[in-house]
Amino acid sequence: EETNIIQPSIVQAQNLGIPIKGPFAADTIFHDYKNCQRHTRIIALYHDQGLIPIKYNNLDEGVNITLGLPFVRTSPDHGTAFDKAGLGKASPLSFQRALQLADILSA
Repeated sequence: EETNIIQPSIVQAQNLGIPIKGPFAADTIFHDYKNCQRHTRIIALYHDQGLIPIKYNNLDEGVNITLGLPFVRTSPDHGTAFDKAGLGKASPLSFQRALQLADILSA
């Protein structure tokens, strides 16, 4: 997949002027992101590859995007927070960011 699909896709995106690099190993890219802030976005190929470190590093602000669908799909990275519901403890930030990003992607 890396040789036949991922790397050619990166080259094609670069040829279109998209500033993209990779591929990088999933077990190190998030460490680099957390400590160096060199990357503004990371594309993960699998759910657990991307969401576990995002939730660990910044649960209240993470947004999940599913690409390749015939419609825009964003969602907050947190769970349902039943233990916080109605107590004024839950942060709406991830949900707000998911809505904002869906609006941008729909334009």
